[in-house]
Amino acid sequence: MDQSWMSLIPFLVVIVLSMWLKKILPGLVLGLLVGAFLVEMNPMSGAEQTIAYIIKTLADETNIKIIGFLYLFGGLVGMMTISGGIKGFAEWIGKKIHSERGLLILIWLTLPFTFMMPMFRIMMIGPVVKSIMEKMKLSKQKVGFTMDVSTVSVIVLLPVATAFVGFMISLVESGIQKQNLNESAYEIFLLSIPFNFFAITMLLIGLIRTFWTRGKKKDGGAEKKELKKEEHDFHTLGRKKELSMVKAQPWNLIIPLFLLLSLSLFLLWSDGVKKGAESVFQAFSMADATFVMLLAIFITLVVTFVYYMLRRQSLDETIYHFFDGGNQLMQAIILLVLVWSLSLVAEDLGFSSFISSTLGTFLPSFTIPAIIFAIGAVVAYFIGSSWGTWGLFMPLGITLASVTGASLPITVGAVFASGSFGALTSPLGDTTITTASILEMDLVEYARYKLKIASLGAGIAIVLYLTAGFFFL
Repeated sequence: MDQSWMSLIPFLVVIVLSMWLKKILPGLVLGLLVGAFLVEMNPMSGAEQTIAYIIKTLADETNIKIIGFLYLFGGLVGMMTISGGIKGFAEWIGKKIHSERGLLILIWLTLPFTFMMPMFRIMMIGPVVKSIMEKMKLSKQKVGFTMDVSTVSVIVLLPVATAFVGFMISLVESGIQKQNLNESAYEIFLLSIPFNFFAITMLLIGLIRTFWTRGKKKDGGAEKKELKKEEHDFHTLGRKKELSMVKAQPWNLIIPLFLLLSLSLFLLWSDGVKKGAESVFQAFSMADATFVMLLAIFITLVVTFVYYMLRRQSLDETIYHFFDGGNQLMQAIILLVLVWSLSLVAEDLGFSSFISSTLGTFLPSFTIPAIIFAIGAVVAYFIGSSWGTWGLFMPLGITLASVTGASLPITVGAVFASGSFGALTSPLGDTTITTASILEMDLVEYARYKLKIASLGAGIAIVLYLTAGFFFL
């Protein structure tokens, strides 16, 4: 009797436990343990197999490159944060803001300086935006929505120099390898970006709401609920207090950021040319993206460290915040390792063969992206983690696309879109919690406010996925 149906059990354990505990990591650990036990059918052997999966994951050269990139990137963000770069830029431009529209435009203008990581962006611009907003008595929810939509919906669409890129490419790479597809993970990732319909739709909605505003003052109705204060015990409060004391020096962010972007693009092109590429797009597709990103961040770190020392930045503070910044991404790194390991378990239990023989036999191929997005968006809302959602649904999406003939880039784009929905709307998401805390809004009311707007974007995205799935067969 075919037992491949058991490959669903680890994923179900992860989803159910994550929804119950409101955390993704415990679910992943238990899902991995349960999966390993199903492989070995013995408690002790299952524990040993769990460790074996983790070791196999860490022994993979590509995985180590991704982990290295994430930690070094976090370290660079920590160094730039304590140097006062973004604070200097935000304070300078903040003096020029005199209206609601001006403040919303300012939020978008800070994007080129803060796009590397969502939490970094929100924590850097949040206090400045709050101080300007309070002077003009504007709607906290509208301002907060603009901050969040200009963060989540943009960063997920950028192909280089963000904390998301390495993680996203690694998930695509893992799915492609499991299906033995002769495709470039980075090329599929690039091709999937235009098909992240939810992020693109929300980006357009955010821009329309920014420029199509009458500059009303905050008044009665639902917005009165914004006056409520909800006290939170966040570990980030100490860091925010420390950052408020940092001396503003905008060039301490502009120079490292420009160097990282330039190096990333140049090295991608250079590596692709060495491999025989004849065009820029082909070079980006053929390049070893994970190694290039790791090399670019390493060189940027060395040059930035020397630059800060020449500017008499404190050596002890710089080193401390390098490690502090790297440690801020340790949860994401652990999550990534567990997701990779869970993928190995699922394959040993026959996940691909089960999907091929069941869902792949009756679902019309053009509906696959829309179904993946809809289910993934619901799960993402309840677990509050875009990274966790991507890790759970990328194996399913690529497997379904492979066996049904659905477009791989569209399906991958749908997976990333589902995580974007959760990151933007979930009351458990880091972005929602941090923005609500900084702007002193009621968390649940703010999440509901965003959900109403995002639901429109999700509906549009489903229609677009059905349409694109039909025309790109």
